[in-house]
Amino acid sequence: MVDSPVWFITGASSGFGSALAEAVLKAGNRVIASARNPEKARRELPQIEELGGKWLQLDVTTSEVGENVQGVIQEYGRIDVEINNAGYSLLGTLEDMSEAEIYQQYNTNVYGPIRVMKAVIPSMRARKSGTIVNFTSIAGLDARLACSICDPNPRGRGTSKPYEGTPVHETLQRFLTLDGKQPGDPVKAVARVMDVINGTGMGDGETGFLRLPLGPDCVQRTRDKIMSLQQNFDAMEEIALNTNFD
Repeated sequence: MVDSPVWFITGASSGFGSALAEAVLKAGNRVIASARNPEKARRELPQIEELGGKWLQLDVTTSEVGENVQGVIQEYGRIDVEINNAGYSLLGTLEDMSEAEIYQQYNTNVYGPIRVMKAVIPSMRARKSGTIVNFTSIAGLDARLACSICDPNPRGRGTSKPYEGTPVHETLQRFLTLDGKQPGDPVKAVARVMDVINGTGMGDGETGFLRLPLGPDCVQRTRDKIMSLQQNFDAMEEIALNTNFD
């Protein structure tokens, strides 16, 4: 196992992160599983260390990210696969969200992965090898009413009185009702992610692609978005092209 690939996974204490960490370890790889509270993660997910994984305290919103990542590289010699999974969704209307809440989400979901990638890319470039995977939400491509970007683990804000009974309110309630009852199987999902990263199984020969939609709902929303964009471009093309100097 000494020469096996090294995986660094953020947000590994729940959801896709924990499922992926366990699957990667069972496949014979080495895993550094990061979490904001590793002690809690150890108690709730003892199988990670039992399988040979290592927990690392990491808050992607802090300036210590680079130092922590460099420590991993020094200890293991490299990071072969870096998974950005830490994140959360903030549900509510823009009007009802505070600036601090919006900033915190962007600091976690956008700047967090940037901090980790900035720390890991130099060593990957030096070795001319490495894979970076960003887990995101379909909402980043196909935004819906009452929803801001990113991952599972939603933090509900509710809606103010003017929005009660509107499509915005209904959409938010639907999101909150479905929380924890999603039809997707995270074990199957991370297996497909590993297939694509390793070029094995269902991912054999599938190279050069930047996106892997996970789940029938995600695939359908992606297709709908592509169709919507095509209709938009077709309708606006003549106007858009009529902008250069005569």
